[in-house]
Amino acid sequence: GLLQAEELGLQVFHGGTALKDGRVVTSGGRVLSITAVRQDLMEALGEANRGVATIHFQGATFRRDIGHRGLRLLRQPLYVSTAQMFPPASPRCSPLPLTSGPPLLGLQKGSLQLPAPGGRSEGGFAAFFDLKASGYDDPILVSQTKGLGPKLQVAQVCKRHDTIGQDLVALCVNDLLAQGAEPLFFLSHLSCGKLDAEVMETIKEGIAEACRSAGCAFLGEEVTEVAAPCAPGLCELAGFAVGAVERGQRLPGLQRAREGDALLGLGSPGIHGRGFGVVLNRTELRLFLAGDVLLTPGKMFSPALLPLLRSGHVKGFAPTAEGLLGGISRLLPEHVSAVLDALSWKIPEIFGWLYKEGNLSAEEMAQTLPCGIGAVLVVQKELAQHVLQDIQRQQEAWLIGRVVAPCHTAGSHIEVENLTEALQLSSPQHLVDASTAEIQPQPRKRKVKVAVLVSGAGTALPALIGCAREPGSCAKLVLVISNRPGVPELRSAARAGIPTRVIDHKLYGSRSEFDSTIDRVLEEFSVELICLSGFMRVLSSPFLRKWKGKILNASPSLFPLIKDGNAQQEPLESGFKVTGCTVHFVLVTPSPVLPGPPSLCARRRSRAPAPPSAEAELRAFPLALQLVASGAAWLGAHGRTCWRR
Repeated sequence: GLLQAEELGLQVFHGGTALKDGRVVTSGGRVLSITAVRQDLMEALGEANRGVATIHFQGATFRRDIGHRGLRLLRQPLYVSTAQMFPPASPRCSPLPLTSGPPLLGLQKGSLQLPAPGGRSEGGFAAFFDLKASGYDDPILVSQTKGLGPKLQVAQVCKRHDTIGQDLVALCVNDLLAQGAEPLFFLSHLSCGKLDAEVMETIKEGIAEACRSAGCAFLGEEVTEVAAPCAPGLCELAGFAVGAVERGQRLPGLQRAREGDALLGLGSPGIHGRGFGVVLNRTELRLFLAGDVLLTPGKMFSPALLPLLRSGHVKGFAPTAEGLLGGISRLLPEHVSAVLDALSWKIPEIFGWLYKEGNLSAEEMAQTLPCGIGAVLVVQKELAQHVLQDIQRQQEAWLIGRVVAPCHTAGSHIEVENLTEALQLSSPQHLVDASTAEIQPQPRKRKVKVAVLVSGAGTALPALIGCAREPGSCAKLVLVISNRPGVPELRSAARAGIPTRVIDHKLYGSRSEFDSTIDRVLEEFSVELICLSGFMRVLSSPFLRKWKGKILNASPSLFPLIKDGNAQQEPLESGFKVTGCTVHFVLVTPSPVLPGPPSLCARRRSRAPAPPSAEAELRAFPLALQLVASGAAWLGAHGRTCWRR
């Protein structure tokens, strides 16, 4: 049906196809894309669907919802104020489409009202939510609203807004979680002295991504441009979240925390709430040096933690956004005390830096800052290790303290032992160290887009896919390229929903032409990092120079133990007993490509179990990818691998 589609005036883009005996055959998961260009969206949508209907092959499937969301948005009114305080009819001023989440019956009104000359903003959005369709029988609704406050000032100083949307969602969702509630939907309100459309879009993207992670729907963002004397830029960002919990699944509350219960702490590097007021007041201009680290978003614990909270093993859960002591006090009944040991958990370096540069006391740190603990759980002592192990499968967590005998003074008393020593031990050197010879890139707060190049000979792709899916991963696999059609890696990528491309080297007249095609596809997907997993082609020098410091490969030998010569042949001849692999950056080198020794080559071709070096690669490659994607390791100016202290 390809010719018929083209006769209809449609463009057929090939994604997962190959030529075999003069015929076009499928060779990947996403095979074809049919595009129609017409005068309006409705007509284009109809023509594209006609084209899809003309093409047939075994196992073909296609989406039937493409374009419908755009049609819905076009039918909604967009009011533009004659004052034109916002860019008129700008696409950035349209309501954000609904993201994936629990069942929403439909957007009732999606107009964005722009402010009148006095600075007012009217209008909004609403939606219906079907609790029964979400599986609830006797639910209780829980709501929460939060604002970011002084953290916005830091974002403005650093001109960085990609994390504050995530922070806002985390604040609201974590408080819903404290009631045992699942987040359902989220709305936000942004007020500013002068609208910056790019900033607004960046914040929206952060909120939408965080809502996807939380499993809730993002209904949209109300924007208000306030009148003078408000300074230009952001003034305030607030969020509102609604969640639900079955009547019998609410967390029991304060009355069940008793003497002897254990306190578990969940790790989080972020700073929230009134702690930022202290940061701004005490650190002054030194804030500029650590701004990027201060904007590290707080940890969002839902929905991964929800099954555990509903298991009956947890007596209470409280976030610590307003300070470590404030979070714990929410869990303790009156006259019950708690003792914590600050040496029992890892305090991120930023808190040691704030302790030193802000001239804060240990008591002030515990009262106003989370000190590396994002939330605290109360658990019966006998169940503490079991619950802790469950949590540690997903994230950092520690046994940080215990509930002790009632005190004789009014209210709860919380003692944090060894906090001064722990803060002094958390080294803040890399935040402000100007003496280092290598320029250290800032740790990345977003996922790095990664492509994997394969030829069918590698085994690491499933491990890399699993690594990228882990909570907190800094890598996102966006593309798998093979120089051979029909290899198993293409099927693995398709099953994982990762786009694939076949670029057959046999169809190109030169290596540079082949590499240029790969380069264009990498640019198309905005790839930032490349992993070679059994890729059996030698990449050209221009390609390697362009992607210097951005290509990782695993070698079946241990470096630098075997420094010179053939790193595979010499260990066999010398009786070298240790096996393993090395993950390394790929550089332009004059060294010849040496073939593997016959014994190794034969083993690779046989059906024998994978050699120890291959097993080591499955462990080492994902770890190396995380180190580079997170910014903890990088290629220095002199070709040496550098590490963040």
